[in-house]
Amino acid sequence: MKFTLSWLKDHLDTDATLAEITERLTAIGLEVEHVDSKEGLKPFVIAKVLSAEKHPQADKLQVLSVDTGADKPVQVVCGAPNARAGLIGAFASPGTYVPGIDVTLGVGKIRGVESFGMMCSERELQLSDEHNGIIELPENAPVGESFAAYAGLDDPVIEINLTPNRPDATGIHGIARDLAASGLGALKAAPVEPVAGEGTCPVDVRVEAPELCPGFALRLVRGVKNGPSPRWMQQRLLAIGLRPINTLVDITNYITFDRGRPLHVFDAKKVAGNLSVRRAKEGETVLALDMRTYTLNPEHCVIADENGVESIAGIMGGEHSGCDENTTDVLIESALWDPLNIARTGRALGIRTDARYRFERGVDPEFMVPGLELATRLVIDLCGGTPTEARVVGYEAYSPKAVSFPLAEVKRLTGLDVPAEQSLGILRRLGFGVEGAGDTVSVSVPSWRPDIDGKADLVEEVMRIVGVDRIKPEPLPRTGTVNGRILTTLQLRTRAARRALASRGMMEAVTYSFIPAEHAKLFGGGHEALKLANPIAADMSDMRPSLLPGLIAAAGRNAARGFGDVALFEVSGTYEGDQPDNQRRVAGGVRRGTARLEGAGRHWSGNTPNAGVFDAKADALAALEAAGAPVDKLQIEAGAPAWFHPGRSGVIKLGPKNVLGTFGEFHPRVLEALDVSGPLAGFEVFLDVIPEPKAKPTRTKPRLDLSPFQGVSRDFAFVVDRSVPAGEVSKAALAADRNLVTGVEVFDIFEGASLGENKKSVAIAVALQPTERTLTDEDFEALSQKIVSNVAKQTGGALRG
Repeated sequence: MKFTLSWLKDHLDTDATLAEITERLTAIGLEVEHVDSKEGLKPFVIAKVLSAEKHPQADKLQVLSVDTGADKPVQVVCGAPNARAGLIGAFASPGTYVPGIDVTLGVGKIRGVESFGMMCSERELQLSDEHNGIIELPENAPVGESFAAYAGLDDPVIEINLTPNRPDATGIHGIARDLAASGLGALKAAPVEPVAGEGTCPVDVRVEAPELCPGFALRLVRGVKNGPSPRWMQQRLLAIGLRPINTLVDITNYITFDRGRPLHVFDAKKVAGNLSVRRAKEGETVLALDMRTYTLNPEHCVIADENGVESIAGIMGGEHSGCDENTTDVLIESALWDPLNIARTGRALGIRTDARYRFERGVDPEFMVPGLELATRLVIDLCGGTPTEARVVGYEAYSPKAVSFPLAEVKRLTGLDVPAEQSLGILRRLGFGVEGAGDTVSVSVPSWRPDIDGKADLVEEVMRIVGVDRIKPEPLPRTGTVNGRILTTLQLRTRAARRALASRGMMEAVTYSFIPAEHAKLFGGGHEALKLANPIAADMSDMRPSLLPGLIAAAGRNAARGFGDVALFEVSGTYEGDQPDNQRRVAGGVRRGTARLEGAGRHWSGNTPNAGVFDAKADALAALEAAGAPVDKLQIEAGAPAWFHPGRSGVIKLGPKNVLGTFGEFHPRVLEALDVSGPLAGFEVFLDVIPEPKAKPTRTKPRLDLSPFQGVSRDFAFVVDRSVPAGEVSKAALAADRNLVTGVEVFDIFEGASLGENKKSVAIAVALQPTERTLTDEDFEALSQKIVSNVAKQTGGALRG
């Protein structure tokens, strides 16, 4: 919203400076975005051409002697066709910035003749697009004086940022009302005097869609003379970025900004019969004033005559009935429109106009008829003519809302200690009606404030006029200790898992939560409860039951574009049902080709192996460890889901029932269904099922106790059934003596006929660390017997001979 300082003072009687006004506007909630003080036009002065002689080296140039009001004339080389002796215009001296050509002048030499400045055209001063000649001023223009001050171009322009809930501030009168209420002057609130009309308006109006048009006012003015609008009006419109067109159109634009009341004018001789306000017909078209043809439907409201659509209601008029220099009879329209319909129509058609900007926020219904009267007065004053009586259709008088306002709410909601009389005085100056006395009063809301609904809105009005800057900042109350944890456990686990997987050379991906139904079924989903009612695409119909389909597809797309060795991970949600507790927080990842922890691609020392089940297992355990799972107590078992290869996959458990994750190489059938080629291995770990760690009495790290005795290692080889996992052998050995056995590592597995049918040999290295004394041979023998016995008991294995 833009306006000039002088325009504001048409409505506000104040002696405040520009700086005081802009500061107060921001303080009362009308945030100032930009101020153009017009300082750039101050260097231009009024100058008179004393003589004009032909340039010796150029036929189209002249050498001027120019009187700028200084001690002696200056020499200027000029190519304007209207440059002549005696002409008075605008002069720019060297060092002046000329905005229209974006140049800072200097002393130049043009075809061998020095030039000390320039005589300016209107385009060079951004006054219009005229550039066929230099500006010509009357003979009585004061030479040497400021051109901007003489032409009224030194009027500062203020631009404010309006929030959508302030339709009253879309007019300069409403802005002045707020400033006056804040104590920065007095509001000039003279009522609009009605214009006496001669006879009834011959054009009737039929409102067929009253839900879209609550009121419609119309008046005919005969015998107008349309042409350029007065200079003062053009200057104000140009200052706020509007292009003057003609007097009739400029009047409607002027009132739109002056009072926040959009209007429209029809050339009455181009309107066939009576007008009707109705919904557009399907496929109906209109050529609008922007010279674009719009196709309409019944969701759009139009003003039509007997020949068809003449205007898109509340947004833009039609070109056919527009006013031009030949207009002699004009219909002035002032109407009310449904804000939601205006917003939807403007958005659907892609039209942004000043009228739409105001109507979709809600204009003052009580100013519909006064706005018509004001426009009529300006038309008569500037264009002449004889008006008819106004025709008003459908409007019902405004019934003000009454809000019960406890005065103590100001203190409770804002902390400001505002006396009751001051609060009520502010509301009265803003146009609110106040009835009653005591601690609670009844406040009636004026017609121009549709955003006021309750007592909190009234508190806001008092607060912004008193000044938000008067609210003293106070720290929030402390709700916990300084070292209290802010993030939840799940948030901490999510961040830790992301860091751990990224540190293992994997790249984070963000995939869609919606996947095709066929992919969902492959990974245990596809339930009716997880199907989208309105999917954004046919292949995004189901909520994902797993992160793996999206990651596998992403790896496949990378491979199709030449990046076959890729490792991707994601930490996000999966869905097992439509209830809140059916959503899980999962960390998943895939590795394709040779994208292993050690690096990817070919190497001179030999072929790099493809990523496999053990790479996926290592990734899963790394994510679990980072998230706080007790990895030393986890069990790895067979029985992974069907989308993994049955012999190259596993399940990570904590106890017999708590599944923390799955890993493995993917089943060829699944990869074929996803149209992705391998090799591919991946994992998923469930962060939300990791048990909470026990609370520690202190965050201090425990004392580091190192044994002074030498650690040793002993190797064992056990013959077990082929079906026994090597991990069971390790676990049994570790449990033999938890005080001495600190680690078990499988270093060899052998299968052969010498061991027997369906037998294998598992060789393990057992790490021993004494803490109290050096172990003797007898100690080693006893411990070895315990290890052999424990392995035999738990796995059925025997020491290999």
